[in-house]
Amino acid sequence: MKFLAIIPARYASTRFPGKPLAVLGGKPVIRRVYEQVTDAMDDAVVATDDERIFEAVRAFGGRVEMTSPNHRSGTDRCREAFDRICAREGASYDVVVNVQGDEPFIQRSQLEAVKRCFDRPGTDIATLVKPFTEADGLAALENPNSPKVVLDRESNALYFSRSVIPYLRGVPREEWLSKHTFYKHIGLYAFRAEVLRAVTALPQSVLELAESLEQLRWLENGYKIGVGISDVETIGIDTPEDLARAEEFLARIDRR
Repeated sequence: MKFLAIIPARYASTRFPGKPLAVLGGKPVIRRVYEQVTDAMDDAVVATDDERIFEAVRAFGGRVEMTSPNHRSGTDRCREAFDRICAREGASYDVVVNVQGDEPFIQRSQLEAVKRCFDRPGTDIATLVKPFTEADGLAALENPNSPKVVLDRESNALYFSRSVIPYLRGVPREEWLSKHTFYKHIGLYAFRAEVLRAVTALPQSVLELAESLEQLRWLENGYKIGVGISDVETIGIDTPEDLARAEEFLARIDRR
């Protein structure tokens, strides 16, 4: 199978405007994401709606597509970039991998775990999770900004929620992490090419609107989401404070 990674990158982030161009260890964040991804994929491209990001990617020799500023999600931006590439180059890709532009520490092992989901013929979409650990603590588990996932026996997603799922009846809440494996969703998605085109044409669904999680739209419409499991800890960058933590994380890596 041939895999294309598309990295959506917006400038107008509410919590951290311009974060793709924020400097991390001497390089823009978007460059670090791009370099992490190109090692594991057949091709990679940044999809942006901002001329500053476009020029920054070209400056370090990366591939980049200019897209509309009106997309409601990174998935929609990926769809436009994918269509542009196919129309211009006639390229044939089996799977499109949506890698968030604020994940500069995404690892090859994580990307490979998502790719392996497509070894199962029934997989339409794939994503990634990491088990919560007792060291993470109850506050991390209950954080609504960190969606949780429950899986079936074949590691397909049953449901995503901002609430803690499953609820452990009869178990004190402070013991939950020691009694059950809860999975934290990592926002990495991969789509069979025809599925990407189909899901971006679907209207928003009831569950999606309730939880503000677009992957629920796909489940509600019957798509099978395979799940790769990773134990690798990464740091996504949503705020300037995250960038400071990422600098510390990078320094620890460099000292190893």
